[in-house]
Amino acid sequence: RGAGFDYVEGQVQLNRTLTEGRRSSSFFSASELARLTELALGTGSAAVYYIEGAMYYDDSSAATVDQKLEALLEELSFVPGFAFVRDVSYVQFLDRVGQEEQKLRSAGAWDVPHPWLNLFVPRSRIHDFAAGVFDGVLRDTRPVGLILMYPMNRDRWDDRMTVVTPDEDVFYAVGLLRSAVAAGDLERLERENEAVLELCDRAGIGCKQYLPHHASQDGWRRHFGAKWGRVAALKSTYDPRAILSPGQGIVPGRGGQHDARC
Repeated sequence: RGAGFDYVEGQVQLNRTLTEGRRSSSFFSASELARLTELALGTGSAAVYYIEGAMYYDDSSAATVDQKLEALLEELSFVPGFAFVRDVSYVQFLDRVGQEEQKLRSAGAWDVPHPWLNLFVPRSRIHDFAAGVFDGVLRDTRPVGLILMYPMNRDRWDDRMTVVTPDEDVFYAVGLLRSAVAAGDLERLERENEAVLELCDRAGIGCKQYLPHHASQDGWRRHFGAKWGRVAALKSTYDPRAILSPGQGIVPGRGGQHDARC
């Protein structure tokens, strides 16, 4: 097996994001965005999927990096003609999010509510998730952010941590990283997030929410599943009076009341 990317990230572009969303990008040129829009309009699905990969090189490997990239691309399956390449410095690569932040700040779209929803979806159900969420719940939604999606190996996670992942060797991290930039956006996005969670629950997809909120201890018990006993034991050992983080409501404080402050 040849060398892979040094960095990789998957994204989902809802077709309406390309046809009605912002018309500029720190990576894609105007002509490339136009081609992507044509691709979005020509596909029968509601989304375009792509990966962003980085291959590092220095003076000693500069002469061969292009050949390595071509060899790697030959192993991938994608729409012909839709591989876009940029040669940037390492500092520029690291600062790409900072550049986007400055653009959003200048547009007044940075200091706004961000009702993000991060989910871990079992590999065996990722197509069901995509059909229900991207082709269903979010198909006609107004674009106000980005969606990340990429696979992860469960064995790279320390099972002693309290974070909960699906019980499969491979699962997908899906991040709906959207921003409430206009009046009414916050309520709409929260409704859509709730609809996504309800769909996953109704379809038995078995996804787990990262950094969730539950209104009851029963909800937390269902979230932690088999790890609930360990969570309760750690709380009993290190915070027996339930003083820390009472607002999350994971373990009731004295008298069974939850302090709303956290």
